[in-house]
Amino acid sequence: MAVKSKSMATEEIDLNEALEHAGVTPVETDLGEYIIQLAHERPSHIIAPAIHKTKGQVAELISAVAGKQLAADPEVLTAAARVLLREKFLQADMGITGANFAVAETGTVVLVTNEGNGRMVTTLPRIHVAVMGIEKVIPSMTDLMVFLALLARSATGQKLSSYTTLVRGPRQAGELEGPDEFHMILMDGGRARQIAGPLREALYCLRCGACLNVCPVYRQIGGHAYGHTYPGPIGILLTAMLKGDRSVKDLAHASTLCGACKDVCPVRIDIPRMLVELRESLDREKIAPASERLVFKAFRRLLMSETAFKLSARIGRLAQKPFVRNGRLRSLPLFFGKWTATRDLPPIAARTFHERWKDLA
Repeated sequence: MAVKSKSMATEEIDLNEALEHAGVTPVETDLGEYIIQLAHERPSHIIAPAIHKTKGQVAELISAVAGKQLAADPEVLTAAARVLLREKFLQADMGITGANFAVAETGTVVLVTNEGNGRMVTTLPRIHVAVMGIEKVIPSMTDLMVFLALLARSATGQKLSSYTTLVRGPRQAGELEGPDEFHMILMDGGRARQIAGPLREALYCLRCGACLNVCPVYRQIGGHAYGHTYPGPIGILLTAMLKGDRSVKDLAHASTLCGACKDVCPVRIDIPRMLVELRESLDREKIAPASERLVFKAFRRLLMSETAFKLSARIGRLAQKPFVRNGRLRSLPLFFGKWTATRDLPPIAARTFHERWKDLA
């Protein structure tokens, strides 16, 4: 059995599935990740993986494992999960963690948690394995002080996370705690080729999740709709970096380019600029279907012509009449139906802003 602390890096490489195929049972010990594992789902948020679950849903999942019906109360559920996981900590042969940072100056692996499970994972099992992307290496402890403050503030609004664990290897002679073996796995997965590439800035990401919290698209559709390990604005760039541009041919357009993600980012990654460049690359490589490219070219010409735009508004008002119900477009024909299959659309206004403005002027 292997107990795990929260790690997006291990999610990225599907480590749990690989361990199961090798006959090792992985157990997530972060409460949010534990809930997700019980539900057989993927995290929907970088920091809060089970943010999409209700208290009732969590109660059903933990009750099934506990063997008794638990109240949908956070304190009751947390206490029950603590009892269930404590047994796993004591039985595990291996502890697996990610790493928020690794300090080159001292050879220190840094884990940032708020539940304390990270310390149980790194001290109780006989073997500790840390999995980390190569971009997490920073020069010195002085740099670490800056990044710890930035990460806590942007991720959870704290001055400092509840637990900051520094690991420098296995237990030494005379020490009472710690594993017998320590293994560090540095992961590339497409990162090295972006050092001089167009997505280089994405390597600066601290995985704080701040850009997800302010993104109007993410807040409407949730993390699972992105279909990859990393959701949200930064997730689009990270997925393109790790799996290639073609993997995000649709996701590249899942952003309003409002700039809120750039404003809130603690390391000032220019996400909107890179998304525009990504869209340009997709267009240049003609990855989108020919029909889609034709539609958007026509739409571009429409927006560039004042006469054509006004005419299209008049035609649209007439064409939409059979489909307007109670002030909303609920079902459209042909390929337009994909838009209304999951959402209602507002109809074209009876009068445009320009028409109203003329009356006021």
